[in-house]
Amino acid sequence: MVVEAGGGVRSPAPRAARPTGHRTCVYAMVRAGHRLAVDTRGVGNPPLPVRMITEGDVAAVVSDAPDDLRARRRDLLAHQGLLLGLAEHGSVLPMRFGSVAEDDATVRGQLREGRQRYAATLRRLDGRVELNVKASPDTDSLDAVVTEDREVRRLRAEVRRRPGYEASLRLGQAVAAAFARRAAEAGRDLLEQLRPLADAVAPGPEVPGCVLNVSFLVERGRQRSFEDTVAAVSSRHEGRAVLRMSGPLPCYSFSGVGSAEPAEV
Repeated sequence: MVVEAGGGVRSPAPRAARPTGHRTCVYAMVRAGHRLAVDTRGVGNPPLPVRMITEGDVAAVVSDAPDDLRARRRDLLAHQGLLLGLAEHGSVLPMRFGSVAEDDATVRGQLREGRQRYAATLRRLDGRVELNVKASPDTDSLDAVVTEDREVRRLRAEVRRRPGYEASLRLGQAVAAAFARRAAEAGRDLLEQLRPLADAVAPGPEVPGCVLNVSFLVERGRQRSFEDTVAAVSSRHEGRAVLRMSGPLPCYSFSGVGSAEPAEV
């Protein structure tokens, strides 16, 4: 099974068998016949050529695995760029960076075992993209926080009367809490407005400095409405939260085959 380590044309005909003992790096599951440029490259230095392993109506996009595969910026970008290119030509089930199998035969066995599940998920993702939204406090809005938050005003007055470490610490904590509370309100408003535009919603992992990290599965035809809604909510909460949208992305959060949110590089 796969384990985790540290215009185009249709894919070329299978190459001759490679030397045994060379592991296989797996990037994604796609439909058989998914468009793949002949010169597509993956991870490695120099970047290794990419090929497809097909089993019935599904295929795995793979390359040889470098012996020293690690989460370098170069290879993270190569992995993510390959997935983005694949997504331009149809549904993709992206694998987590560093997913490695013992050999092509192992990958083929996994395809055979999960073929029906992979095919069903690819159909469900047809015509859809992932859009990720993050919300973080606007920390440039201290004056507004002081004006709106009675506790912050009280603690600031206390610091001015009796300066000291403890008083300053309490004031800093109150300001941070107020920043986070204001941003969380914006995040709730954003979720309420975006949910009707999405087929599915998936919370992402905690991100330092963010109060919200959520991915949405959105039909391509609704992408513009989604983007306009993010812009409108962002304008409504200007000075309270910073809202950032990423995408369109391959459906990292909705494929269920060991995928992950794209790495920050």
